[in-house]
Amino acid sequence: MDLNLRISAFSQLGKTLSHFSENSQWPGYNCGLNEGEYNLFNELIIKTHVFNGWFTESNIRRRLQSISHLLDENRLLNWVNKYPQHQTDSKNVAIIMAGNIPLVGFHDLLCVLISGHNCLIKMSSDDDKLLPALLNILYTIAPDFKSRVQLQTDRKLEGFGAVIATGSNNSANYFKSYFGKYPNIIRKNRSSLAILEGSESSENLRLLADDIFDYFGLGCRNITKVFIPDSFDIQRIFDAVFDKKDVLDNNKYANNYDYHKALYLMNQDKLLDNGFLLVKEDQALASPIGVLHIHRYNSYQIVDDFIRSNKDKIQCIVGSKHIPFGKAQEPELYDYADGVDVMQFLTEMN
Repeated sequence: MDLNLRISAFSQLGKTLSHFSENSQWPGYNCGLNEGEYNLFNELIIKTHVFNGWFTESNIRRRLQSISHLLDENRLLNWVNKYPQHQTDSKNVAIIMAGNIPLVGFHDLLCVLISGHNCLIKMSSDDDKLLPALLNILYTIAPDFKSRVQLQTDRKLEGFGAVIATGSNNSANYFKSYFGKYPNIIRKNRSSLAILEGSESSENLRLLADDIFDYFGLGCRNITKVFIPDSFDIQRIFDAVFDKKDVLDNNKYANNYDYHKALYLMNQDKLLDNGFLLVKEDQALASPIGVLHIHRYNSYQIVDDFIRSNKDKIQCIVGSKHIPFGKAQEPELYDYADGVDVMQFLTEMN
């Protein structure tokens, strides 16, 4: 299966997934699936929250829309053309996936298959329903991929020549000791921040609310800390996020919010509360679910120093000079997690 066929297959997958961004009826055979196949995947989207309360229907559809955007044929071609195409020997690449947001490991899967390698996928128990179903759609489009992917949940990984592993700081230490002898990419915990200059429009701040609340703030690209000028009126942030109050309808989010509110009150910490988001002035980068850290500054040097000293913990930065507001959870194909170029790793592997 040559590169052009692989790109064509994923491009068709993107077109198929785009139909699931809304809960619509089967659009016909042009979607790439028959009516039964289409309805089966749609039903899974609706009921996945039963297995993982964080994976709401709206969040899954948002994630599928984001993936379909990435799989535009021109985007794929422009992306892969930046890398050498001389790789001929396929290797088995183990992918250990996280489960914090729906299909969070898809980009690694895409990189491995587009580069011509095979996947041995260790799925997270938090996200072991959507990926098999998505792969079945891919196999319908391009059956040759079926022999290039193995899915595992509880069996020991065996027979691989390289590893891409995503996990916590603790699991990363285990991964290093266990997989250190193989070519590897091992990722740790990361969080993201935003920088406000004070001149942002109400629309900028409304888009920032998306960066904070998309996927309930569970992604490493979600904003957990915001730098604001000393004179910035914090009420502007509360006004901008008001439309996100429905997050409290999710029991898991509500429990996190209530727990941390009680904890902060017992500790007599200073915080602001709008009924569904706790805003706390804190030096730390990462904040718990339901909490946003604020860091006031009177000089950009304070911001620069923080970024420099925490560069290995920051996934992305949102602001007028960085990623546009509202785009934190819409990475492009070249926006690699932890800044490690996965395609370069795969195409240059011996």
